[in-house]
Amino acid sequence: QGQLVESGGGLVQPGNSLRLACTASGFTLDYYTIGWFRQAPGKEREGVSCLSRDGTTYYSDSVKGRFTIARDVAKKMVYLQMNNLKAEDTAVYYCAANWGSMYACLPTKYKYWGQGTQVTVPS
Repeated sequence: QGQLVESGGGLVQPGNSLRLACTASGFTLDYYTIGWFRQAPGKEREGVSCLSRDGTTYYSDSVKGRFTIARDVAKKMVYLQMNNLKAEDTAVYYCAANWGSMYACLPTKYKYWGQGTQVTVPS
C-alpha cells in the first residue's frame, strides 16, 4: 500500500513563494496521475494542479502562471512550486494520486491521498 506525505507548508507573506513536497512511498510515479488539491475553511476541496502520466498538466485559473507542478520519478517526489502567493491561497493542501492516465483534476477521481499541509497567507 502506497503512502503520500506532504511537507513544506507554513506561514508566508503575500507575494512570497513556497514549495510543497509530497513523498510518494510505494508508488511508481510514472504509472500514476498525480495532483495537488486544496481545501479552505467552509469550502469544498478543489483541484489546484494535476499532472497526467503523459506529462499533460492542468492548473486552475486562480493559480495559472503562479504555481508549477513537477515530479521526480526516481526520488518518488511530487512538488508544487507556489509563487506570488495571495491571501486566497490559504488552505490545507493535499497531494493525491491515481493509477493510469487521467485528465480530470477532480478530487472524486483520485484514490490515494496524503494527510495535508497547511498554507497560510495573511491578508
